[in-house]
Parts: sequence; structure tokens; C-alpha cells
Amino acid sequence: MKEVPERVILRRAEWAAADARRDAGLTEPEDIVKYRDISYGTYAAANLMDIYTPQRSEGELFPTIVNIHGGGYFYGDKELYRFYCMHLAQFGFAVVNFNYRLSPENTFPAPLDDTYAVFSFISKNYDKYGLDVSNVFLTGDSAGAQLASQFACICTNKDYAALFGYEIPKNITLRAVSLACGMYSLKDRPRTGEGSEIAHDYFQNDALFDDPRIDVLENITSDYPATFVFTARNDFLVNECEPMAEFLKAKGIRVASRIYGAKDDPLACHVFHVNLRYTEGEKANRDQTDFFKLSVV
Repeated sequence: MKEVPERVILRRAEWAAADARRDAGLTEPEDIVKYRDISYGTYAAANLMDIYTPQRSEGELFPTIVNIHGGGYFYGDKELYRFYCMHLAQFGFAVVNFNYRLSPENTFPAPLDDTYAVFSFISKNYDKYGLDVSNVFLTGDSAGAQLASQFACICTNKDYAALFGYEIPKNITLRAVSLACGMYSLKDRPRTGEGSEIAHDYFQNDALFDDPRIDVLENITSDYPATFVFTARNDFLVNECEPMAEFLKAKGIRVASRIYGAKDDPLACHVFHVNLRYTEGEKANRDQTDFFKLSVV
């Protein structure tokens, strides 16, 4: 097992404490069915998922959201995102909430490999859990948004998928993706300075920045799914939102983009929508699920 730097240990603890304060007192909704700790891969606790659905009758299937959690590639799990994902299920969706392998213990493309394993699992077990795999949607925030944008590219570009050795199951159709507070142009990220350590922990060395798999935007085609891109006014990645939206529009892709909150609102910050007590976050979550409903067939 790779030794974890102290800076990562400390940052994990700091972020966990902040998230615990945000979610203190929240309770799980009683109207949602919860399937917990389902093993979808070979990496023990790192490959566990939960699935949440509305109450359902026998044989009923729901449009399905697969959520890729954020956390700078090194932090986060399904427990942290359970309230948010159950909230999304209340809009009429089944929601897959999964752990994936984190850096620096694991490196690129481990989270993508795990997402692929999730897709493979649900393609075979959809009826057991009420998943309509002909109507699949991706959500992700922060690093999860980057991963979601990349996996959406994998799902819609067979040549790009082949670079990873993936073949997306034929019974799964990705209809749309929602990207929150993310960064999208990895090739242009600085290799030194603030945030560079996080990137190096995940990508490991400068050579990977020249790996053809890294440049997601170069591999996006007109087959890319409809995309909702959003952020908050005081998100440190706020300037990533509109360029991504405009890039996709230029490809002929159906896109909606939003920036929520006001400059003088301290809650209008990074991953604001995971704060279930925040009015603007609630608005964003309704907007992204409404956007998805436009693509259900």
C-alpha cells in the first residue's frame, strides 16, 4: 500500500469536519428505498455502491442517475453523498451512489475503471434494483464533474473508449450529464502552483499530461450527450462553467448553463448544491433533474 502524505491525511480530516458540520442534523427520507453496500467490483470497500429509488411496484423501472462524487480525487465516499443522492431520488429517479478508488493510493485511471465497473454491473442487474438503463444520466461535482465529463466522452466515442479498453454495455443509453463546479480542460492545467499537488497525486507525473486519454475536449464529438453545466458565483472554479458550455454548444450539443447565487452570499461557493439547506442549491438540484427529464424516452 502506497504511503499517504501527511498533507493528504490532514486535508481529508479538514474536509470531513467541514462536511460533517454542513450535514449535521440531516435525516434520510423515509419515502426512498435504499439498497446499501452492494459490491460492484473487486476492490472491497472501495467498490461498494448504494442504490436509492422512489417507492416502486414490482417490475417498475426508473430513469437512473449515476453520481460520481467530488473530493479532489483523494477524498469522499458514498456515505458523504447519501443525503444528496437520496434527495435526487425524490425527483423520481433511481440514483447510484458509489465509492471509487482514491488517490494517492490509486492513480489515473482508477476512478474511471471503477465507473466502468458500475456501468457493467447495472447493465446486468438493472431489473433487481429498478433501474431503467435505457435512460441513464451522469452527475458529478468538482473532481467528480471532471470524471463525469470524461466518462460521458467515453460513452459516446468508441475510439476514445478503446484507449481505456472499455466497451460500454449495449443496453445502456446515456441520455444527459450534469456537471457541477468542475474543471474540464486537463491538458491546460498548470503543472506547478496551487492545486498542482492534487493533480500530481492522481496523474503521477508530467508524462501523463501528454497521454492521449487526458485531453477530454479533443475527443468530444457531436454524439456527446445533452449537458447541464452549473456553478456558484463564489466557486473558485466559476470561470470554468461558461467556456465549457460554449465549447459544447459549438459542437452542436444541447446545453444549459447556470451560475447560482450572489457575490455577497457566502453559501454560493464550491459544491453549493450538496448543501441541502441552501435555497440556491435546492434550485440547482431541481433544475438539473428537470433538464434530465427532457431527455427521458
